[in-house]
Amino acid sequence: MALVLEAIGIAFLNWFLGEVVDKQDMSLAGLDPHAMTLAAWAAGAVFALYLLLCAFLCARTAWRDRPPRTLPRIILITCAVVHGLLGAFAISLVGWPAFALMMAVLALIVLSLVLYDPAPDPKQKPAGDPRTA
Repeated sequence: MALVLEAIGIAFLNWFLGEVVDKQDMSLAGLDPHAMTLAAWAAGAVFALYLLLCAFLCARTAWRDRPPRTLPRIILITCAVVHGLLGAFAISLVGWPAFALMMAVLALIVLSLVLYDPAPDPKQKPAGDPRTA
């Protein structure tokens, strides 16, 4: 749920920033303001879709009650790294409450990665197996 709410917030923030650039008719180093608006909207949409993918992977992990496989694990690890970096930037740009929020989401992502035990080795027999005595 946290990742879905964050995706909605990121999409809204980038939409708002794009509107501000478009209404103010701002330009950066001669770039077209409309191109900057479209770039802000596209970046917000891509990042929101990425967060929604991570939310889906976490939900699927919980529903299947099994650890994520290799590619979903890599995607969730990159999401955790992104949240760590966003938390570091949030301290200086927004403040401590935003940092605490980023770290809470980071903790939830890491928890979803380490919650499950690694897969047991099929060659190793269980300790309580009577056939091993």
